[in-house]
Amino acid sequence: MSKWTAVDIPDQTGRTFVVTGANSGLGLETARRLAEHGAHVIMTVRDPEKGRAAAAGLPGSVEVRTLDLADLESVSRFAAGVEHADVLVNNAGVMMTPKRTTAQGFELQFGTNHLGHFALTALLYPVLRAGSAPRIVTISSTLHRRGRIDFDDLQSARSYSPSAAYSQSKFANVLFGLELDRRLRAAGSPAITVLAHPGYTATNLQTSGPTGLLNLGGRIGNLLRAQHVTMGALNQLYAATAPAVQGGEFYGPDGRGENRGHPKLVKPVPSATDTDAARRLWEVSEKLTGFSFAP
Repeated sequence: MSKWTAVDIPDQTGRTFVVTGANSGLGLETARRLAEHGAHVIMTVRDPEKGRAAAAGLPGSVEVRTLDLADLESVSRFAAGVEHADVLVNNAGVMMTPKRTTAQGFELQFGTNHLGHFALTALLYPVLRAGSAPRIVTISSTLHRRGRIDFDDLQSARSYSPSAAYSQSKFANVLFGLELDRRLRAAGSPAITVLAHPGYTATNLQTSGPTGLLNLGGRIGNLLRAQHVTMGALNQLYAATAPAVQGGEFYGPDGRGENRGHPKLVKPVPSATDTDAARRLWEVSEKLTGFSFAP
């Protein structure tokens, strides 16, 4: 693959993208580049005031809508108001927070990063399916490689590690994305689902969630090791717009350790291709969220 950049994004005129967590970091950069290339972008944000401030600096056609992925009622309200969308970018997330819970009592990272996006995808799927060349892009992390699903303690009730809970949520993103691909293919759906990760990219994710030494490490890493958000966002932009993308693919940076660089096709950790675990996670996610999802 040649060194793909944002300049290579095809014209997106007439297409509508929903980008979660779009008021800062990767989400804001994704919204910016899509709008520059003609897309209408629905920017979802937890804080409408911050969202409007972020949107004011963007070109093209954008709108701000409230969505809190840590509250399934908020997810339902948002989805009910979306009448048209062609692409969903499941970008928002929280990282390595102290032990907290969502509005429905789920562990915050699993509840936000996985369950919130599972519910959103389920609720928006009928709209997306009716769109033009529909895609669902879910953002994971290199740390999915350290993750596993503890089905006996999904909510980390017995023991809690900020980093282990984050890795579990990012591993869940990959299991979900690959299982969704299998189900879309089996159903003959026009939609495709794609995974992406940003490598090590400097955003406020590393500093707004972690506390103590994890926070200090995030700040130092952002200064010394991380790539700029304009590079990190290329992977999800490629996954969302490149014509050659196929369902079930996974894109990340082409540099050493997939930490920096331009988009390339990458592989998930082998354990994330476990179809039995993926089906079980899907069934558990339906039960926990209350939303059934049959493509």
